[in-house]
Amino acid sequence: MHRSIFTHRYEEVISLENFLEAWREFTTGKRSRADVQEFERNLMENLISLHDRLATMTYQHAPYEAFTINDPKTRNIHKASVTDRVLHAALYRKLYPFFDRTFIADAYSCRIGKGTHRALDQFRRFACEVSQNHRKTAWVLKCDVRKFFPSIDQRILLEIVDGYIADKRIVSLLAAIVRSFHSGIEGIGLPLGNLTSQLLANVYLNVLDQFVKHRLKAERYIRYADDFVLFSHDKEYLECVLPALHYFLWQRLRLRLHPDKVFIETVASGVDFLGWVHFPDHRIVRPATRRRMMQRVSEHPTEETLQSYLGLMKHGNTLGLRDEIKRLQWLHADSDNDMARRYDDSDDILGN
Repeated sequence: MHRSIFTHRYEEVISLENFLEAWREFTTGKRSRADVQEFERNLMENLISLHDRLATMTYQHAPYEAFTINDPKTRNIHKASVTDRVLHAALYRKLYPFFDRTFIADAYSCRIGKGTHRALDQFRRFACEVSQNHRKTAWVLKCDVRKFFPSIDQRILLEIVDGYIADKRIVSLLAAIVRSFHSGIEGIGLPLGNLTSQLLANVYLNVLDQFVKHRLKAERYIRYADDFVLFSHDKEYLECVLPALHYFLWQRLRLRLHPDKVFIETVASGVDFLGWVHFPDHRIVRPATRRRMMQRVSEHPTEETLQSYLGLMKHGNTLGLRDEIKRLQWLHADSDNDMARRYDDSDDILGN
């Protein structure tokens, strides 16, 4: 099979023109941050310095700032310096359009024009096609890669990248970024905070996508990040496919499926995928997500929080839940306003 080759030269990637465009894109929504403002005070001097280090092959990636977020799972985020993030953005600007053309249509994470909502819509279409408009049983194999980002083998990743890129100086630069981090074992893992990690994760799992589509001949397959589903009217086919997936993921990519998150289920029984439980003619928010929404609205009963969740819920059958959240937000917001009024009244009584 003919493979596309990225033919841009190293000089194009590290050009000041590319850096300035990358800076413009990088600073969207970030101009109020102290580290961004500090970099911008000497913008051209900083960009020229970065260019010179890259041109003379003396560039070294700086250490990361590590912190933890809960969304709701606990995730370890590693934030690079502004200088390094500008470089990540410059590489991404050139590499993303090329690599995106190599991906299958039904890979939906971190891609322009894709995203969660389109993946959900495709799930509905595939379920309808396999069940012949819900007249027959539609089976779904659902899989989740265990600890995906911390498990990526850097050597394998860079070998994959090397097969696509003509100018090996670009490969060396990517290697410097990839090797600037490890998840506890040298040569293993990508940092969640890097823009380049989003792209390289898709490059890595594109190997799986191509295997599923061209070797397993799966007609209906959706992947979003490290979650993926296959559809079939034949349960035995999916049962045969599963060992092949286990074997391929480990032998080719050194990845394992999560033992507690692999299921073969019918759509009629409800399939949990991307935060929703999918049925033949509707989908509902999964119970854990519902509880998290209610807690969040109780703790932060702002109009912004309410509108954020209402926007999410319009993509499923959630009329009752929307009304419940509106009532909860109104009750908590009214309670907060009542407390504020009482506080103001106490000031009046005390003569403040």
